[in-house]
Amino acid sequence: MIGLAPPDHDPDAPQTLTTLPVGSPATVRHYVGGLIRRHRTAFTVLIIVNAAAVIASMAGPYLLGGVVEKLSAGARDDLQLEQTIAVFAVALAAQTVFVRTVRLRGAVLGERMLADLREDFLVRSVALPPGVLERAGTGDLLSRITTDVDRLSRSMREAVPQLAISVVWVGLLIGGMTVTAPPLAVSVAVALPLLIVGCRWYFKRAPSAYRSESAGYAAVSAVLTESVDAGRTVEAHRLGARRIALSERRIREWTQWERYTLFLRSVLFPVIDLTHVLLLGSVLLLGGAFVMRGWISPGQLTTGALLAQMLIEPVGLILRWYDELQEAQVSLARLVGVREIEPEATDADRHPDGRDVHADGVSFGYRAGVDVLREISLRVRPGTRLALVGPSGAGKSTLGRLLAGIYGPRLGSVTLGGAELSTMPPERIREQVALVNQEHHVFVGSLRDNLLLARAAAADAELWAALGAVDAADWARALPRGLDTEVGSGGHTLTPAQAQQIALARLVLADPHTLVLDEATSLLDPRAARDLERSLGRVLAGRTVVAIAHRLHTAHDADVIAVVEDGRISELGSHDELVAAGGAYAALWRSWHG
Repeated sequence: MIGLAPPDHDPDAPQTLTTLPVGSPATVRHYVGGLIRRHRTAFTVLIIVNAAAVIASMAGPYLLGGVVEKLSAGARDDLQLEQTIAVFAVALAAQTVFVRTVRLRGAVLGERMLADLREDFLVRSVALPPGVLERAGTGDLLSRITTDVDRLSRSMREAVPQLAISVVWVGLLIGGMTVTAPPLAVSVAVALPLLIVGCRWYFKRAPSAYRSESAGYAAVSAVLTESVDAGRTVEAHRLGARRIALSERRIREWTQWERYTLFLRSVLFPVIDLTHVLLLGSVLLLGGAFVMRGWISPGQLTTGALLAQMLIEPVGLILRWYDELQEAQVSLARLVGVREIEPEATDADRHPDGRDVHADGVSFGYRAGVDVLREISLRVRPGTRLALVGPSGAGKSTLGRLLAGIYGPRLGSVTLGGAELSTMPPERIREQVALVNQEHHVFVGSLRDNLLLARAAAADAELWAALGAVDAADWARALPRGLDTEVGSGGHTLTPAQAQQIALARLVLADPHTLVLDEATSLLDPRAARDLERSLGRVLAGRTVVAIAHRLHTAHDADVIAVVEDGRISELGSHDELVAAGGAYAALWRSWHG
C-alpha cells in the first residue's frame, strides 16, 4: 500500500526532546501483566459473565435456524412457535442482565486499573532521584501526567475490558459456527487474508507514529510552558520572535505526525468495512452452494449466517480498540518509563560524623563531555556563611545543588561529615541539608497543612513562631480563618512573595543544620528582602549557610565568599580580603556599589 509518507526525522525533532525514558515493550508487558494479575479475580468474573451473555445471545440464531429447518422439511404443524418465542424471551432477558453486568463490571475494573496506574506513576515519580527530576523538562512531566493519563483514561475504562470481552465473543461465535455447520467455519477464512494484510500494514507503522505524535505534543507543551514561565526574560532580551518561530516549528512537526496517523486510520477503517462485507458475503455464497450440494441444511445455513453477522461487531470492536490501544500503549510506555530509571545506590547505614561540607576535586556536567564545573575543591566549616558569587552561567546554582546533594559529581566527591552525599539516602540528606530556591509551591489545603509538610508534629505556637521568623505573621493573622484558611488553587490567593515566605517558614520548621539558598528572597523587593534576610539571620544563627548571592549585600554579610567563574573557583576569602585583592570580586563590588 502506498500513501502519505511519515514526516522526516529532524535531528531536533520532538522524539529527541524527552528527558525521562520511554518504557520498552518488555517493561510495558511486565507492567500490564502485573496489573492484570492484581485484578485477576475481577477479570475472571468479567470473562465468565461475558461468556454467559454471548451464549444467551446465540439462542436467537439457533431458535430461528430450528424454525427454518422445520419449515424446509415441511413440518409446519410442529413449529411450536409459542415455546420458541418463550425461550427466546428468556434468553433475551438473560442476555440483557448479563450485558448490563458486563458493562458495569468492565467500567469498575477500568476505573480501578486507571487509579492504580496513576498511583503507581506518582509513587514512582516521587521516588526518583532528585537530579533526574531537576533535569526533566516541565513540558515532558506535565504532558505525561495530563495528556498521557487522559489518553489512557478511555482505554482503561473501555478498551481493555471491551477487548477482553470481544475476544471471548469471537471465540464463542466461531466455536458455535463450527459446531452448527463445520463447512461454514471455513468461509470465515476467506476474509482473513485481507484483514491480516491490512492490519500488518497498519500496525507496522502505527506504534512509532503515535510515539512521535506524543513526543511532538510534549515538545509543544515544553516550548509554550518555558515561554510563559520565562516571559519577562524573553521580553527583556527581545526573544519573542525567536520563541514564536520555535513554537510554530514544534506545532508544525506535531501536526505533521497528527496528519500521518490520521492517514493510517483512513486506510485501516475501509479495510475493516470491506472485511465485514466479504465475511458475510462468503458465508451466504458458500453456504448456498453447500446447501445445494446437501452438505448442510437450510436451518444450519440460517444459524451460521446469523452467527457470522454477529461476528462483525466483536471483530470491529477488537480492531477499533486495538487501534485505540496503540495510542494507549505509547502513553503507557511514557508513564511506565520511569520504572526503567535505576534508583541511585545508597548506603542506609551511612551516617555523617559531623557537619563539615567538603567538595574535593569535583567536576560535573549535565551532558556527557560538557562539564559545567571543573576541579572544584571547597570546605565549608560548621556555622560558616558562604556566599557564591559570579556572572550568570558560571555554575553557582549547579555548585549549590551539588553541595545540597541534589546531584552527584562526575568526578571527585562531596561529603557531609565525612560521608559521601551521593551514597546517602535522600531522606537522610534532607534531614541534614535543605535547598531553597525561587520556585515555591503552595499546595491546595489550609495554611496549617502547608506548614506541617515540614514537621508534621509541630504545634500552632511553633507554626506562628516560624511565620514570625520570616516576617509573615502579620498577613497570616489577617487571613479570614488564620492558619485554617484554604490557600492554593481555588482558595485564598497568595502573592509570590507570600508563597516564598511560606517556603522559608517550612525551612525554619524543618530545622536542618545546613542550608543552600538559591535566590530564596528573589520575589521580594530589595528592602523587604534585606529585612527578611536580617530576620532569617537571627533564626539561622549557628547553622551552615551556602547562599548563591545575586545581590552583593548578601556576600558582604558572609563569612567567606567564593567567586565562581567559568566553572571554577577563582577567588576565595572574606569581603574585605577580596576587595583589597582587587580581583574579580572587587570589580563586581565597585560596579554594584556605583
